[in-house]
Amino acid sequence: MIFRRTFSASAALLLSVALVRAAPDIIQDVRARIAQNDFNGAAAQIQNYRRSFGLTPDVLEAMSWMARGELGRKNLDQAEKWSQDTYQLAAAEVKKHPLNRDPDAPLALALGASIEVEGNVMAARGERAGAVAYLQDEIKKYSGTSIHARIQKVVNQLSLEGKPAPALIGLALPKGKPVFVFFWAHWCPDCKAEIPDLKKLKAEFVPKGLAFLAPTQKYGYVAGGKDAPPEVETRYIEQVRQTFYTGLIDAPITVNEENFRVWGASTVPTLVLVDRNGIVRMYHPGALPYAELRARIAALL
Repeated sequence: MIFRRTFSASAALLLSVALVRAAPDIIQDVRARIAQNDFNGAAAQIQNYRRSFGLTPDVLEAMSWMARGELGRKNLDQAEKWSQDTYQLAAAEVKKHPLNRDPDAPLALALGASIEVEGNVMAARGERAGAVAYLQDEIKKYSGTSIHARIQKVVNQLSLEGKPAPALIGLALPKGKPVFVFFWAHWCPDCKAEIPDLKKLKAEFVPKGLAFLAPTQKYGYVAGGKDAPPEVETRYIEQVRQTFYTGLIDAPITVNEENFRVWGASTVPTLVLVDRNGIVRMYHPGALPYAELRARIAALL
């Protein structure tokens, strides 16, 4: 009997491993279908996957990509349907498996994307104030979790331009000077890709009165995704700055997670322009082409 139980447990484990290996990469498959504008095929893939493997975090993330894809082609009704279905299922899962610190975990990506799409659908329908109110309610629900900054990002995209800039802990926004704020991360390839353009812009515009600020934050890991305590990661961030950002980001660097939550910098880089009166004139998650960014800075000056 002991042998049989042991064999049964081992067989179950082998079967579980075999099922995992047999499972297709539903996220990549759905994204590929969306890229080909085959939304019906992508939806069928999700249904087939669920029948075979059940409701997994990868399924939820794939559903959130459907919501994002439908929003991208301005099919608001379908975007809303996918976002609401994803939200309902993901929120139920979060009650059983609370969000961890990783914003890139499939469950966090699915829940965060569903909220982001719902807010953008409302805004696209002309309900901007309602969208901001909805997003602020979701921030209250998920305050301090790994999706907090992502929801704040959408709030800022919809409402921050034309408003006074939030404070930056550890950095003072200079009074009477236009400011360029560059949110970056030690692991971020897009941030590094911006370095040549930003060096040229800094060399041209700082002598003309532009202030350049570059806050960052800790993520809990260092090179290769290796977990690291705060003091180790802080030293690693300084190594990255010295290796890649010399001449662009001056020491000492400002490392603070609250800045990223308040400013909604869940996407890096996030580029912000603040005018001489402390009013946000550009809030842009992601990189911008050199010519466009230069024109925006020149107009601010």
